[in-house]
Amino acid sequence: MILPISKLPVKVLRKPVVNVELPADKKMLRLIKDMIATCKAADGVGLAAPQIGQNLNLAIIYLEEAGLPAFPIINPVIIKTSKETTEMEEGCLSTPGLFGKVKRPKKITIEAYNVEGEKFTITDDTFLARVIQHEIDHLKNTLIIDKFEEITTGKELLKKYQDK
Repeated sequence: MILPISKLPVKVLRKPVVNVELPADKKMLRLIKDMIATCKAADGVGLAAPQIGQNLNLAIIYLEEAGLPAFPIINPVIIKTSKETTEMEEGCLSTPGLFGKVKRPKKITIEAYNVEGEKFTITDDTFLARVIQHEIDHLKNTLIIDKFEEITTGKELLKKYQDK
């Protein structure tokens, strides 16, 4: 099922998340499946639970076009970042039409859990690292508008997306 995507200034995007209890139950597995379908339908590369109105510590990474199957990161934590940074234009499904340059660490290491409750680690310095950081930002109530170095498209939309 395709879920509605929360857009600013909806408050759930700024609400603290709670950890997901594991192993995932049927309801959580259904939510993950629906989040993957929603991300795909929206032509996104990632989707965090707050973006579909759930204050859960859960995000979907959807990079199938890059040859990576869609997968959830549950209760993720960034445990290491590189000093080297990269800057790239980013957009967000929760702020449609607004794009800007965001500087992020080039390489990260995260720990997260799968649906069975097994811990896994990802270390990456490709586009995957950027997507994971963007989604984990959502889980920390941080949005790209908080990180823009420069707005590249949609500057006139910024006031619309400011928290009220």
